[in-house]
Amino acid sequence: MANKTHQTNKVQSSTEDENNGNRLKYNLREKNEKDAPYRQLIRPELAEKLYNGILSTLIIDKKYRDPMYSARRLAEDLETNTRYISAVINVKFGCNYSSLVNKNRIRDAKLILSDKRSLDKDIDDISNEVGFSNRQSFYAAFYRFVGVTPRQYRLDHNASYRQRFMSGKTYDKNYQKGKEEDNN
Repeated sequence: MANKTHQTNKVQSSTEDENNGNRLKYNLREKNEKDAPYRQLIRPELAEKLYNGILSTLIIDKKYRDPMYSARRLAEDLETNTRYISAVINVKFGCNYSSLVNKNRIRDAKLILSDKRSLDKDIDDISNEVGFSNRQSFYAAFYRFVGVTPRQYRLDHNASYRQRFMSGKTYDKNYQKGKEEDNN
């Protein structure tokens, strides 16, 4: 829950920057809380069963890496409906389905970006590997959860990559794209 508050605060400060004339990066917006009474109507034993199913299917089996895996498919796999899936994810994980999926994708991306065995992997390839269907979605989600671009994260968390990059021994085809995005 603390993470949720931190994320909301980060988004709010970005919104304040926009109001001061600075352009809002990746179109982040303030999170709106909705009151949904149906969330409390699920029997506790069913909620726990669905929670365990979501953990097993989505997280442990890494279905979040499939860009076509939706809340509807998860509900079908767990033999329930999307409203129950949504309610359990909201109550137990403190976010919606998309945020849960993206948090796990970004966690995997951070591991890959900071792993020196992955120095030669292109950022677009990492994006596809963790389940994003396009570069813009990956960059926006990464920036939302981490606060920096994937390229900057890689430079900050991988000394070997930073040394190779700065010495000119490696060519990062995303460097110019990332540099332009960092300036926006």
